[in-house]
Amino acid sequence: MVDESSDSLRTFGAVVQALREHVGLSREEFAALVRFSKHTVASVELGRRMPDVAFVERGEVITGNTGALRKAVVHLVRQPGLAAWFRRWAQLERMAITLYTYECRMVPGLLQTEAYVRAMAADQLPPLSDAQIEELWTARAERQRLLRERPNTAFSFILEEHVFLRRTGGVEVTRELIDHVLEVAELRNVEIQLMPLVSESHSGLQGPIHLLETPENEWFAYNEGQESGQLINDRKVVSVLQRRYASMRSQALTTLDSVSLLRRMRGDL
Repeated sequence: MVDESSDSLRTFGAVVQALREHVGLSREEFAALVRFSKHTVASVELGRRMPDVAFVERGEVITGNTGALRKAVVHLVRQPGLAAWFRRWAQLERMAITLYTYECRMVPGLLQTEAYVRAMAADQLPPLSDAQIEELWTARAERQRLLRERPNTAFSFILEEHVFLRRTGGVEVTRELIDHVLEVAELRNVEIQLMPLVSESHSGLQGPIHLLETPENEWFAYNEGQESGQLINDRKVVSVLQRRYASMRSQALTTLDSVSLLRRMRGDL
């Protein structure tokens, strides 16, 4: 059987080496610029090591921002349950020290329950197989471990009140979902705020916002639409989204008032 992961690593390594040589850098020079050892660079180029996200991002800048490394890295490892366009964000998510999420369409993946995932998957088009739905939930459950396994990462969520009022999956699913969100809200590193249904001032009307900060204090944003996603590292764009998110934090209910509203909604079910 062909080891596809090894083949993809070697292919990615060859791309790194070709781009490095194209800009006239030795391994030592390239290593200094990406801030990894020359032995790490060699291991990546020879297909022996998975590249870190920081390696890819810095390598892109150094080799001229062609997009080649960013496009190549998504094919290294198949991650069941994660869309191809989401995988690089998921990699960054695992190392983030700050993560902000505003959602107006659904409860975000980091806060979903299994029943909620299955309810949404039931209406997806084209239809999903049972195996694909299992993969969706497994991937989300794996991501959710970050909330507890990274206690020094600050998670902030701003959710529209109506994502709960929609009652996706029915009353029981919604009740369980609210219970789960209330439980997560008790974690010291998690803040959950609700944007009330009636809100005269709202800085997020242009859509969802996903922001994160890496250990190197670099900020990234992510924007997802129908069957597509975009990782954003343009500082001007990220800065605009940061300001919008900051504004929404003051416009949304406080964390205490948000918990109270969730409890009232649960009681009304």
